[in-house]
Amino acid sequence: MAIITISRELATLGDETARELAKSLGYNVVDKNILTERIKSYGVESSTLLKFDERKPSFFASLSHGRDDYLHYLKTAILAEAEHGSCIIIGRGAGVIFKNMPAHISMFLAAPLEIRLERVKNYFHCDEHRARQIINRSDQDRLGFHRYFFDIDWRDPGNYNLSLNTGICPPAVCAEMVMLLKNRIFTPEAEEQNKTHLKGLILEQKVKHAIMYEQGIQVHFLEVSAADKGVVTLYGVANSQSVATAAAEAATAAVSGSPVTVRNEIQIVHEYTVMP
Repeated sequence: MAIITISRELATLGDETARELAKSLGYNVVDKNILTERIKSYGVESSTLLKFDERKPSFFASLSHGRDDYLHYLKTAILAEAEHGSCIIIGRGAGVIFKNMPAHISMFLAAPLEIRLERVKNYFHCDEHRARQIINRSDQDRLGFHRYFFDIDWRDPGNYNLSLNTGICPPAVCAEMVMLLKNRIFTPEAEEQNKTHLKGLILEQKVKHAIMYEQGIQVHFLEVSAADKGVVTLYGVANSQSVATAAAEAATAAVSGSPVTVRNEIQIVHEYTVMP
């Protein structure tokens, strides 16, 4: 199982590049529409998606519980799609989620502004002034989204395995370059390791969901790690020992039937509060 993630500026042919790769590799393409429908299937409202999807949340939105719900269900949706098999995922910070996978190529697509302006003018049938507004808004949204939810500089090439200029590289050429890299690093061993790593990520998400959403247990800054084989470790801050114990019990129930134990590293800070 292998994963290719595509991060891109607006009007840099991300969807077209993904389709070229899919033709060459036979991988599934996971785009905005697929992820949106899956996230909605979890009960997330369209209004929540409008506030957070590939954009920096407003001040008031950033203080709401919706931000945490959105990120939780976004990760859940991305992992669920990857579980179906080798795939190409477009946008939404997927490259960060899978950054430690050995059979994973993260790529960034850019293009000169004048080329992007022409593409946007043709697509939206607008003048250059409006096209520039659309591009500036999109760039700021994507910069803010990645900084806010994943704490990375979206445009930093160091965050990617491959950065390409679609002003000179059409989608077919981009796909060829990815294929060259893929043939060097996607070994059978790496793809098997991907499966193991993905199972761990899914387990972490499952445990976090059980604690926060099924049981509604209030552990602040909850993090779940399945990095140690056969062990799930809980981190975070709780107001009392009873809350920490309840979280551990919920995690144990979530992994019931599997050879996994729960280690509770939740810290107790009495009368700890955060802004809602």
